[in-house]
Amino acid sequence: MPEHTIEFGKYGARGIKGHAAVARQLDALAGYITTPITTRRGLMARLRYLTRTDHARAAARAAGLTVTDRTIKAWMEGKRRPSKKNLEKIETAYLTVRRHNVARYLIARLNREGRGTRVEFHPLNQSQVSRPLQRVVEFRTLNVRRWDRIVEAWAKGDDASLDDAWVNDAVVDLGSQWGQYEYVTNIGFAA
Repeated sequence: MPEHTIEFGKYGARGIKGHAAVARQLDALAGYITTPITTRRGLMARLRYLTRTDHARAAARAAGLTVTDRTIKAWMEGKRRPSKKNLEKIETAYLTVRRHNVARYLIARLNREGRGTRVEFHPLNQSQVSRPLQRVVEFRTLNVRRWDRIVEAWAKGDDASLDDAWVNDAVVDLGSQWGQYEYVTNIGFAA
């Protein structure tokens, strides 16, 4: 079984960790609000999302948005503007609550009742590596059937758990050369 890469990029290879590419793809599937929080429209959309129900308010408080209801009301009415620190807290709370809310849906969508989802592994970029040091790494596809741990780790924002789940639930199924796909240029899947 191959070991994890210790000195990635030493000879000029470029790429990102596979779990980071998966997190990026899951973020794209989550469908976040695209309007920046620095605009009035973006701020209002996030505040409405975080305050529309008691459950959403509790989740926002648990995610770090600890201002009073009176302050949130003043922000929504336009009487006051959140500080830079509070804008960051709102954005973090929004991302956390949104990930938590769509996690169950994404698990069902990606597992597809046991059929799984086809994943494309785009190998790392070796264009800057001298010819004798280049590995033979090719484009691969794999049908991943177990997404539960992967999506749950992503929803929690836990990179270490996401890396562990991605490697143990998906990448090892590539066979004896799975270590070559620890770093990739992209992971693609459409669900």
